[in-house]
Amino acid sequence: MTFDSLILVCLLYVVLLFGVAFWAEGRARSGRMRVLQSPWVYTLSLSIYCTAWTFYGAVGYAARSGLEFVTIYLGPSLVFCGWWWFLRKLVRVGRAQRATSVADLISARYGKSNSLGVVLTLLAVLAATPYIALQLQSVTESLSAFATPGFAPPAEGAQQNWALWIAVGLAAFAILFGTRNLDANERHHGVVMAVALEAVVKLVAVLAVGSFVVWGLGGGWGAVMDRIDHFATQDWVPQPGRFMGLTLLSAAAILTLPRMFQVLVVENVEERHLAIASWAFPAYLALISVFVLPIAVIGLELLPEGANPDLFVLTLPLSQHHDWLALLAFLGGFSSATSMVIVAAIALATMISNQIVTPLWLALWPSHNSNLRHVVLMSRRFSIALVLALGYGYYRLSGQGALAEIGLIAFVGAAQTLPALLGGLYWRGGTHHGAMGGVLLGGGIWIYTLFLPSLGIDGLMSPQMLAEGPWGIGWLRPEALFGLSGMDPLLHALFWSLFANVTAYIGLSLRAFPPPLERLQGVAFVNIYDEGPGPRGWHMAVAESEDYLSTAQRILGAQTAQKFFQSEAARQGKTGWLPDPTPDFLAALERKFAGSVGSATAHAMLAQLSGGRVISVGDLINMASEAADMKEHSSQLEAKSEELAQVARQLRLANEKLTQISVQKDAFLGQISHELRTPMTSIRAFSEILMEPDLPDEMRQSYAKIILEEARRLTRLLDDLLDLSVLEHRKVQLHIGLSNLHELLNRAVQSAAHSGTAAQCRIERDFPNEHVALFTDGDRLVQVFINLITNAQKYCDAEKPVLRIEVQRQDDQAQIDFVDNGAGIPKSAQDLIFEKFSRLTDMSRAGGAGLGLAICREILTNLGGRIDYLPGQGGAAFRVLIPLRRGKMVHEGAEET
Repeated sequence: MTFDSLILVCLLYVVLLFGVAFWAEGRARSGRMRVLQSPWVYTLSLSIYCTAWTFYGAVGYAARSGLEFVTIYLGPSLVFCGWWWFLRKLVRVGRAQRATSVADLISARYGKSNSLGVVLTLLAVLAATPYIALQLQSVTESLSAFATPGFAPPAEGAQQNWALWIAVGLAAFAILFGTRNLDANERHHGVVMAVALEAVVKLVAVLAVGSFVVWGLGGGWGAVMDRIDHFATQDWVPQPGRFMGLTLLSAAAILTLPRMFQVLVVENVEERHLAIASWAFPAYLALISVFVLPIAVIGLELLPEGANPDLFVLTLPLSQHHDWLALLAFLGGFSSATSMVIVAAIALATMISNQIVTPLWLALWPSHNSNLRHVVLMSRRFSIALVLALGYGYYRLSGQGALAEIGLIAFVGAAQTLPALLGGLYWRGGTHHGAMGGVLLGGGIWIYTLFLPSLGIDGLMSPQMLAEGPWGIGWLRPEALFGLSGMDPLLHALFWSLFANVTAYIGLSLRAFPPPLERLQGVAFVNIYDEGPGPRGWHMAVAESEDYLSTAQRILGAQTAQKFFQSEAARQGKTGWLPDPTPDFLAALERKFAGSVGSATAHAMLAQLSGGRVISVGDLINMASEAADMKEHSSQLEAKSEELAQVARQLRLANEKLTQISVQKDAFLGQISHELRTPMTSIRAFSEILMEPDLPDEMRQSYAKIILEEARRLTRLLDDLLDLSVLEHRKVQLHIGLSNLHELLNRAVQSAAHSGTAAQCRIERDFPNEHVALFTDGDRLVQVFINLITNAQKYCDAEKPVLRIEVQRQDDQAQIDFVDNGAGIPKSAQDLIFEKFSRLTDMSRAGGAGLGLAICREILTNLGGRIDYLPGQGGAAFRVLIPLRRGKMVHEGAEET
């Protein structure tokens, strides 16, 4: 197979991954989630643990160290077999807190500390850098095996160019499918489905190569076992200390690596999926590792001396001229590398955005958060590019060592979050100071003793410093810290970093008493299995609900935010989009925000809106009280209290509305009698004048014109009253037919332009989205549109009035929003504007009887739709919902033609 053919196959494979990702995204958007939420897809996505280090490096590891490679698989298998005690709690806490990353979860536990989140994020990026470099190295080395005969390495410049283009391509894929939307759950269905497909490809590849090696080259299991005994050396005998240390390290990695947290916790849709993953994932690891030692032994026997053992999976089929099997092996290694890089880049970009960029943006420009959603998405895209650039830079500097050695460096760095994570889940006494001190001290020792030395002789540490220590201080030598010499460098760094980390975490936590919020979070984490309502720390907010809605739309998007607010209002027994800003609502809103911008940032944003967060005495009592009967009694009382409060709220709102309607009714009747009497008086007076025999023709014509205008005015008023009566009693005759929404809006805009209103406003429209086919009464719908447009022309008080008409198709209905840039409608009047007795201004300002919105409401009711006032849009905003299909439009009592 030629090198050009290999490149072509790679491109086709990438196209396949893109197709699968697009397909999954399409199913997610349409709500067809059955396949996407399968426990098998979830289990296969966990296979990103098996990176190029596992696919290629495990064989090289076995060729150099024998059975020590087993530790790579043993640690994660033990963790998953004991899922009931730890993984279940981790997933439940992560879902309850809507954690978007391991840094987000840990910072949420310790008082939603943004500073701790920043430190954890920087450490995670630094730890992932060698791992990403490992993937780039594995792909370039596998390409070189095809590109050069005899397994000789290609020119260094060629490999670096390949690595650069691979990094660019992976960044593009991660940006395209990892930052398409700002999902409140941070789930990426397209990426997960592509990773699941790659999991199958790499498993099939390694089993195919292993089967070929054992039965095609080795003569069966018996003969292969004899070869293993022959090649076994003293170096292949595992050292107990190193074996246990590496097992602990790999167990920590499955929990703390950002990419593993992403698929294990963030992408989890059902906690019960862990039950299947608890045996299926260890089985997957067993299958992918069963042929590691046979491939290593046969490779040592058949391939030339000096051949890279990390590539035995690929070079063995090539040496036997089995090009298609080699191609399958290459695709397996390519899948292992790319899936890890893509998910890791997305996870790290989320951490950088939520923990660093967004808080910094809010601190520097607190009043310019209208584009916050755009800022978050753009920061994630740039962060993905940054992460890949760092990985490529490490690849250039590190000297390209053995894959397993590079992977273990990253594992030790990621393990520095383990003490804070375990302590946060099981010890209520753990504090922010302890977590911060432990991570800083442990991470610093890891950087000094392992990360910097791994950059090679051209890195930041000179050979003299490595051998003699800084300034000649021997006990500070990176590989013999505090005089502990003769120890394996990896175990040396692991021991000192975790020892210092745990000591600082426990010591600093015992020295300080955590503040109330931190203790509340401690209870929420440690006692996650306790039933009943969790602790709440928000008092009734200072800000208005409309302010919260406005902020939510900038973060979550208009549709998501409006649906959430509407559901919360319904839960409180209210209609519309504005729930009362109760502590329960604020807690729910904070969790919703946390899914998009992280816990610490969400807390800070709401605190800024609400004037700070305070802890009530009841919260402290809830923390101290652990008796089951008291909890049960408290829950019952709270449920009763909430129910009574909801009923009282509904009665109060109904009474207030009735009172306002009564007042408006009296004013309306007085105004209607005035509106009827005025034209009647004018008609009578000028008719009497016209009876004068010597009246000049010019005056006679002028007075006749006045009589005509007053008659028309009277007719319009009577028509409105009769029209409203017919609509209310569902006796209206509907002329149902096929209409184009774009054409209906055109008619309305043209009619409103010639309506003679005092002020004209600029109308902004989105023409492509307006072409929606409707089966409705077009004339009646145009009547509604004209009323809304003329209202904006009359009442928008902006210096340069602008009316935006936005159209979206929502399943089986069309959504049309009319939003102006004025001051909007006061909250106190928003519930009354559709009542027929309601007026917001006096008659002298706009004329008419104020029946327009009431008629609009009744028209849409007869058409099976609805009209609502939409708060939080900056100006007056009305939303019209109209069904697309005839079956949704026929209203009881309405007649059709």
